[in-house]
Parts: sequence; structure tokens; C-alpha cells
Amino acid sequence: MNEATNPTETVHEVVIVGSGVAGLSAAVYAARADLEPLVLEGPEPGGQLTLTTEVENFLGFPEGVGGMELIQRGKEQAERFGAEFIHGTVETAQLEDRPFELALSNGDVLRTRALIVATGASARWVGAENEDELMGYGLSTCATCDGAFHRGDDVLVVGGGDSAMEEALFLAKFAESVTVVHRRDELRASEVMARRAREHDRISFRWNAELLAIHGSRDEGVTGASLVSHPEGRPTDRLEEGLDVEEETVAVGGIFYGVGHVPNTSFLEETPVELDETGHLLTLEGMTTETAVDGVFGAGDVMDPDYRQAITAAGTGSMAALDAESWLDEELEREAPAAVTVATTD
Repeated sequence: MNEATNPTETVHEVVIVGSGVAGLSAAVYAARADLEPLVLEGPEPGGQLTLTTEVENFLGFPEGVGGMELIQRGKEQAERFGAEFIHGTVETAQLEDRPFELALSNGDVLRTRALIVATGASARWVGAENEDELMGYGLSTCATCDGAFHRGDDVLVVGGGDSAMEEALFLAKFAESVTVVHRRDELRASEVMARRAREHDRISFRWNAELLAIHGSRDEGVTGASLVSHPEGRPTDRLEEGLDVEEETVAVGGIFYGVGHVPNTSFLEETPVELDETGHLLTLEGMTTETAVDGVFGAGDVMDPDYRQAITAAGTGSMAALDAESWLDEELEREAPAAVTVATTD
């Protein structure tokens, strides 16, 4: 019988949910502390970094490194120190009592004294034709990760909120031109972000338009895009309704999705762990990865809606492991029987 099947058999010192760069960093630190961490790889082992063909801004790799290679190296490093990896997705978590219990989608149940949540955030995709094939090959969800690859290119940014404006403004440092494609005729972005984008001489807007298909190949990268538009907005909805819409093909060297990210925290919604209005895990104030539940820690994009970089995720992963180690040490001290002093008389 798999030991995880019976929740009464094994209690792990720490379970790390997520195997992206944050989870791997936590695993390295926890394993070096002899905590023998168990890492749940989840439905997308390695996380978003596996979709990035080249990582040029991770410290220690002056020539760059492939996203998949960086993840594989991190896993090998964690395994070298004693971390164990298994495939599994957490369906529900019981965090009111200790040890914590994690119910997996395959029916197994894990028990653990400490929990590090490093499940990341999934970028929203728009459903355009060929996006599965070309994600990471000229199609990206992170301008700060991949923008420098598009020096001199004409690029598209899909979206109309602050995320899209941030992507467009960053890309304007490198690209020849940036065209924001938005399905309505007004932006959802904050006034200051919208103004900055509107006033930039390299940024233009295609209103009431949506991305229908992406052209190119993994060898060539993105070479173009098919757009659909309608004067009243939301053209793909109108296309599905059989209404007349305008279609055109444009030549571009890159496409960036700026339609936001969804933190992977659904399994925490019925627990005492606090989430913000967007679903990101909330940590306590100050320099800590601790949450409102003693023994539960957050790391990486699941608790970071702002930076979302591999290097910052790795940093918070190490912090979470160190915080968990300290918390476990304190728990052992509290659980140890108090010393008994016996009075003697002469």
C-alpha cells in the first residue's frame, strides 16, 4: 500500500505543494536542513518556467539557461539532498488540526506537520488558434522575462487592464512598435497606466479587436496574427453568433498576453488560510512567509502578485523553508516534556 493512502501511517515534517522554482528552492533548503521534504509536483511539473525557452535574467547564468533545464537542475539539486518528489494534486486541505491533512485527487491522503504552498499562478490564455504550440516560441505571458528577445520587432499585447499596460510599456523599450489589442473601445486599466501607454510614441491601440489565430512555427517563432474586429466590441462573441465581423492578418514578431494571472489556491478556499480578493495567499506583515495558520507558509507567485520573477520566487522559496525549519524547531521545544526538579533535604 502507498504510505500516503493511509493518513494514520506517516507524518511528514514538511510537504511542499508545487514544483516550480519556488517549490524547488524550498525543497533544497528544507532537504539540507534534514527535514526530508516531500514535494508534490502537481498537474504542471516545473510551473510556468517550463514554458520559457531561454531565461537570461537568473543570477549565475551569464549566457542564459533554458527554463526546462533550470527546473531540471533544481530538481536534481533537491533530490541530491534528500527531497522526495511525487506526482499529485491537492483537492482539499484540512488545516484546522495538526498534523495537517492533504487529500489528493487520486484518493491518497498526506499528513504533515508543516506545509509550504508554492503552487504558483497560472497566466490566463485567450484561446487563440495555435497558442498551445507557440507558447514560449514568440508567444509569452511575461514581458519582463522575454521582452529583450524582441528588439526591433513589431509586437502585439492582448488585454486592456493594468497588466496589459505594464507589458506594453516594458516592451516599448525594445520593440519597434507595440500594438495593444483590446476587445472593447476603452481600457480597464487605471487612469495613470492608461495615460502612460496612450502617450508613448511606440504604443498604438486596436480597439474592438481580438486575437483569433497565431501564425508561425517553433522553428520560425511567431510570424503573424489573425485579428477579428467589430465596431461594437467583443468580436469573437459576434463571430460565434454568425454576425459579420472584419478579419485581417498582421505581420508581427511576438505576441504577449496581458490578461492577468490566476493564483492556484482553490484548495485553500475552505481553510483558515487567508486569501486576498484576487485569490493570492496572504502572508503576515513583515519579512516573512508565515500565514495566518501556524505551520503554513507561502512562496513564489501564489503569494506575489507584483514581481512574478523566477529569481524572486526562488528567494521566497528559501525563506519559506527557513521559516518552516524555525517553526518546527520551536514546536519541538514546546512539545518536549518540562524538566522536573526534585527537591532534596539534608
